Amino acid sequence: MNEMEEIEIVIVGGGICGLATALALHRKGIKSVVLEKSETLRATGAGITIRANGWCALHQLGVASNLRLTSLTVQGGKNISVASGKQQERPFEKGEIRCLRRSELIKGLAENLPPGTIHLGCQVLSITLDPLSSHSIIQLQNGRTIKAKVLIGCDGANSVVADFLGLKPVKFLSLSQVRGFTKYPSGHDFKNEIVQVIGGRSKIGRIPIDNKLVYWFATLKMNPKDVVAKDPELLQQMTLESIKGFPTKMLDMVKHSDRDSLSISRMKYQAPWDILLGSFRKGTVTVAGDAMHIMGPFLGQGGSVALEDAIILARCLAQKRHEIDIKTNGSQVIACKVGEALDQYVKERRMRLVQLSTQTYLTGILIKNPPLLVRFVCNILMKVLFSDSTAHSQYDCGCL
Repeated sequence: MNEMEEIEIVIVGGGICGLATALALHRKGIKSVVLEKSETLRATGAGITIRANGWCALHQLGVASNLRLTSLTVQGGKNISVASGKQQERPFEKGEIRCLRRSELIKGLAENLPPGTIHLGCQVLSITLDPLSSHSIIQLQNGRTIKAKVLIGCDGANSVVADFLGLKPVKFLSLSQVRGFTKYPSGHDFKNEIVQVIGGRSKIGRIPIDNKLVYWFATLKMNPKDVVAKDPELLQQMTLESIKGFPTKMLDMVKHSDRDSLSISRMKYQAPWDILLGSFRKGTVTVAGDAMHIMGPFLGQGGSVALEDAIILARCLAQKRHEIDIKTNGSQVIACKVGEALDQYVKERRMRLVQLSTQTYLTGILIKNPPLLVRFVCNILMKVLFSDSTAHSQYDCGCL
């Protein structure tokens, strides 16, 4: 039998949120270990939009300056109707918006972590609580057993840690999104703006990353029982089929896309009431990122909000760690102070997440093209609850 390892803070999941949380803790002088089930750090989804609140968090992490060198600033947006051909300027919030390669963001976070922080090929099989210390006992598929004083689940929509906490499972929309990159070796002539073309059952958008690379995303209405193709060639064909009759530039963009970059995912969300009522802490265990608040891509806030989680969680833990250092270093004191830190983190995040998830939820209903009365009510709620469209992106997660 393998000997049990003892680690102060374990983060499950080596995606954006997991790496950002580890880096935020590192900036506060706190060591952690990231357990990633894959053999390499992955960056599926091609690109990711980071809004002003996300850049505020990246600045706190000390990686914003280098990441800015890899992308252009988005300066506006417009929607184009296939049926009428009309163009409508999109309401555009103030503040910095850029689209990054996910791989660049993952790399930027990982390279700033101390050597040995990330452990690859570590899939969590089970989590139990030590009844004496309230520490987590983590059993890995490779035979390792770890006792963690603090366990943070950043392991996405299908989170093992969220299951341990008893959180409600994510729900699915009848929508899927295909994402990819298209390279223009001689340069493209697109403006630095988000352009979305909207048809009957589908929508496609594009955002330039730099002068030669464009990130695009196509939203397709699909029955939940539909089989989703994973083969890049089939994804490309399926996307082209869904946007027949769209502008030639959009069709050509998909035709000449980098097939290796293509991916598809069903849109998932957590209902606002599940976030409002969910218990996000048990003992010294909590969650962050998509494991806590997955939402559809309608607001483009998934990555930015996960970065906020990392900053606030690290700050709350660091404040209580100082109190632990000046008190008796007993296990009961540690567990109590960590619990207080996690409760403070959850308190700071909950209503922010409820507001974002409510807006995402209502937007998802509107996209489904509901009856006129439902559409009218949703639009009224959106105007009443979210009249200030800049509030979300101007949110300040504070200093580390």
